[in-house]
Amino acid sequence: MRTVDGVDLRSLTTSLRGPVFTRDDDGYDVERAGFQTARWHRPDLIVGATGPADIRAAVSFAADQGLPVGVQGTGHAVLAVAAAEGVLINTRRMRGVRVNSQTGTAWLGAGVRWDQVIHEAAQFGLAPLSGSAPHVGAVSYILGGGLGLLSRRYGYAADHVRSLDVVTADGELRHVTARFDPDLFWALRGGRDNFGIVTGLEIDLMPVERFYGGSMTFDLDEAAEVVEAYVQWTEFVPDELSSSIALISFPDAATVPPRLRGRRIVQIRIAYLGGAEAGERLVAPLRAIATPTIDTLAELPYSAAGTIHNDPVEPVPTEGDNLMLGPLGIEAAATLFDLVRSGAPVPHVVELRHLGGALACRPAAGNAIGHRSAHFVLVLATRSDMADADVIRYAHTELLHTFSRWSAGGQMLNFMTGERGAQHVRNGYDPEDYQRLATLKSRYDPANIFRLNHNIPPVALTSE
Repeated sequence: MRTVDGVDLRSLTTSLRGPVFTRDDDGYDVERAGFQTARWHRPDLIVGATGPADIRAAVSFAADQGLPVGVQGTGHAVLAVAAAEGVLINTRRMRGVRVNSQTGTAWLGAGVRWDQVIHEAAQFGLAPLSGSAPHVGAVSYILGGGLGLLSRRYGYAADHVRSLDVVTADGELRHVTARFDPDLFWALRGGRDNFGIVTGLEIDLMPVERFYGGSMTFDLDEAAEVVEAYVQWTEFVPDELSSSIALISFPDAATVPPRLRGRRIVQIRIAYLGGAEAGERLVAPLRAIATPTIDTLAELPYSAAGTIHNDPVEPVPTEGDNLMLGPLGIEAAATLFDLVRSGAPVPHVVELRHLGGALACRPAAGNAIGHRSAHFVLVLATRSDMADADVIRYAHTELLHTFSRWSAGGQMLNFMTGERGAQHVRNGYDPEDYQRLATLKSRYDPANIFRLNHNIPPVALTSE
């Protein structure tokens, strides 16, 4: 008889199609592994869900036993604190994708990665509002907001969710739309996994006739002029163009290509919903500032959009943080450059992503995505195998404090990793939205079963 702390697991295992792992089982470490390796989950149980029925059984079992519940797909969206108890539901086996070319929509299973969706949609000249890394899990990305390569034209990925199937704390599977259960529909799109485990959802796809993108890399000696030019250039670009500028310090490590080891560079990333002719005209002012040492800008299929940022595809330990910013000028650009020129060992990546455009507009049905007036988001990422955790946190805190004078008043949860307290979660939302989320949490999850996450406690617990 398999037990955990004296609890008989037969009622759970006999109701599942997928596997169940305890800490003593072979395969436990493989099942809990994810892309983010800075911290590892170590729950009492892991359920490898194969479909909604498995998730219902796992949630009901956890509720009966008074155990908290967490969810993991690809493991990019690491919990605020790694799970050390409870039930972790792994959705990576739920990888179904259905594209409807007539309605321009796609249905995604809970474990689907963006590269699957991109591939299926491309045959119809369509694309999802995916992000810079196509190997990221689509559902968790969407529930957290989803800042993608086409977002200045179309908004956040969460703005284009049509319906969701979700298992709530009572073990029920609900089909949620703006018409049926509008409160839960509002809360799930931005509230992440605080209100249940999403088993699948339907999203809008976007027409992509032509796509121009890539990156321009500059030496650090030219960084001051490039950063200043970029900040000023973003004031005039159309909504069809999304971009960012990244200041990257490569560690002197064997895992880094020899030509980049120990170097610091500046890189501008471009994603333009249009052809090469118009794209070249738009980036011409940047090329006039300095000659890139590497220039990959070209017209390409959207299926190759992952080459723009070239995010790591192998699991890596990282600590990240971010800050939403308002309008920036020459002084802010100079401050950003000085931080990199100082040669501080961390962070390894300081990226400024341009917002605005459709990101500033709420969808008709509304959702919990806030801070829509922000002009930029400053994203920090540091490999935690290259520096001490306390050093990383201090460096990130100091950098964000330096930029607090330009703050737009919040943070973006999709770019937040590491140990985070209640205030950091609050910072991810507009104050009135957070209060509404906490009130709805009291309705849908009063015991706070779904708390192994960037947690929003129910009102009753928040006030204690």
